[in-house]
Amino acid sequence: MNKLLKYSVTLVLTSMAMLSPSYATANTDDGTVPHIDGNVQFPPTRWRIVRHTIRVHVPKNSKALTELSINAPDTITISSDIKNIKIVDEKEQKINANISVDGRNIQIAFAEPVAPNTKFNVELKNVKRRFLGNAYIYQISAKYVESDAETPIGVAQFHLYY
Repeated sequence: MNKLLKYSVTLVLTSMAMLSPSYATANTDDGTVPHIDGNVQFPPTRWRIVRHTIRVHVPKNSKALTELSINAPDTITISSDIKNIKIVDEKEQKINANISVDGRNIQIAFAEPVAPNTKFNVELKNVKRRFLGNAYIYQISAKYVESDAETPIGVAQFHLYY
């Protein structure tokens, strides 16, 4: 009886661990505003030079995206070489854009508007940490087709792991 109880508990815990956590996400595909869908740091350690990747989701009911503005925290230095900034879609296809870096601000003007129902990554290579802290927070804004107003769409927060 005791052995059966142990196996049952193990089976239940294993099944729960294997369930996808996607049911808990608040980011649905039928929204009207683009949002930050996730972010990754590589390597995920305390190295001084890292790559930050920000995933942006343009939902199917949103207007097409024409520009993206990324404001980096003052605790890091972004490479001014635009070759260190890469924009790719889910299939790793490059998205053409005019990129400019002015200190902590990155401006991305897409050659063609990013259509609704699209997810893409903005990869920032050679990000240098100037100070150690608990997290680095980027503020991200966007412009849409038929509008010149810049609208905040979220933040990307990168935590330090020890």
